[in-house]
Amino acid sequence: MNPSTRPPHILFYVQHLLGIGHLARASRIASALVARGAEVTLVTGGLPVTGFPPTGLRHVTLPPVQSAGEGFSGLADAEGRPVDAAFLEARRDRLLELFRQSRPDVVVTEAFPFGRRQMRFELDPLLEVIEATRPRPVLCCSLRDILQARTKPGRDAETVARILHHYDRVLVHGDPAFARLEDSFSRAAEIASRVVYTGLVAPARPEPSADRFDIVVSAGGGAVGAELALAAMAAAAILPSQLRHCIICGPNLQVATRSVLVEQAAAMAAGQVTIETFRSDFAAVLASARLSISQAGYNTVCDVLQAGCRSILVPFAAGGETEQTARACLLQAKGRAVLLPEENLSGERLAAAIARALSAPRPSPDSLDLDGAAKTANILYNLTELRNIG
Repeated sequence: MNPSTRPPHILFYVQHLLGIGHLARASRIASALVARGAEVTLVTGGLPVTGFPPTGLRHVTLPPVQSAGEGFSGLADAEGRPVDAAFLEARRDRLLELFRQSRPDVVVTEAFPFGRRQMRFELDPLLEVIEATRPRPVLCCSLRDILQARTKPGRDAETVARILHHYDRVLVHGDPAFARLEDSFSRAAEIASRVVYTGLVAPARPEPSADRFDIVVSAGGGAVGAELALAAMAAAAILPSQLRHCIICGPNLQVATRSVLVEQAAAMAAGQVTIETFRSDFAAVLASARLSISQAGYNTVCDVLQAGCRSILVPFAAGGETEQTARACLLQAKGRAVLLPEENLSGERLAAAIARALSAPRPSPDSLDLDGAAKTANILYNLTELRNIG
């Protein structure tokens, strides 16, 4: 088949280390690419996650690694053991061989080089191989709208250098009317010619679920959501018993914590609290709810905005994390959410916030661009023309 007429092949690399937000956003984009007619290989390197990636995607897994701690300071294998040089070399070689075998038209690295510096051992070699390949694939960075604040000097300069030397596009998955790259990346002006805003990568507007709850609590992947889930259970015990709660605790919540939640729910009125691990129809459940309580991760916020329900945000802030707090502050300023700091979170404080939120009117439809998955798919599909065939 003539290369100019065949569907483009996109190799999409994503590494989740602690939560599942990166994987969820990449999965939405990859699914939109398949719907657009592209051939997609989604390469992941984290622990398995229930429901991700969805069916219908070609999915290749690298030997999994996870964060060795909340501060993303090191890498561990699936059993939590620190990885050694031989492990990392095997991963690198597997990724490079996959690239050579698949011969993609477009390569996408999720977060890198703005984040995921721990993966330089395999991504820097990948960038060099891409540069030496003819025809050269188009190289793109897939980036959320708000970045983690930098604390080490020189990091932003390194990022700019990699972008200018290797990358053709930086796809910022946000609406500039809400947050611009320069708000969280001080040297954005130096790469402005490569930046394209795609809109927020939200799910399609859902039909409300037949399962109707007053309050839906979601703890993301669950790895860092235990305090929120336990506080929500304590708040349910304080609030009127006729309110129906659904606590979605995530696949990575510790088994012991989940057992405590199940035991406490069983002691309450029938139907008052439902405990779930994962809901594939999460957006639809939110659309039928009166109130969402969650951390302030990118994907959950997109779900909340699309559903149009009231929202309480408890941003994850451990280990110096700033991104979720910045997002929650912006949404509170727009009147779209109530911010409740993670510090000193308790059932009493959460119950009081719930009572205030439920008494407020439901938000009016948002004007933010929530069509980022389809727009990103269109951009990537049409980038083949940029290939260097020299």
